Amino acid sequence: QVHLVESGGGLVQAGGSLRLSCTASGLTFSGYAMGWFRQAPGKEREFVAAGSRFSSYTYYADSVKGRFTISRDNAKNTVFLQMNSLKSEDTAIYYCAADFGGSGLGRLSRQAEYDYWGQGTQVTVSS
Repeated sequence: QVHLVESGGGLVQAGGSLRLSCTASGLTFSGYAMGWFRQAPGKEREFVAAGSRFSSYTYYADSVKGRFTISRDNAKNTVFLQMNSLKSEDTAIYYCAADFGGSGLGRLSRQAEYDYWGQGTQVTVSS
């Protein structure tokens, strides 16, 4: 059974940083592209960032480009999202997701392409 477990969320002041982690089990991690999505209160879930299987390629939503960095450690079955210069509009539940063999922004930004999802971790940025 596949599990994705996010951690690292919390409350932070605007301008601060957080590092989210997502650890996978029950799958061959290196076979999956990994993505981060978020859902703010009253809004639909949206794409944040994604990375290819061996981190050769990374993709970001315009709203986080230059502030967030996605990375992964295949030896530890873990993907990270480093979030810097946080803004109040970054407040949301953050989800990680795994896409078997996925590549390219066109695919990795689409939620329907992902095979597995985590339960989410809350990030709250106070202004």
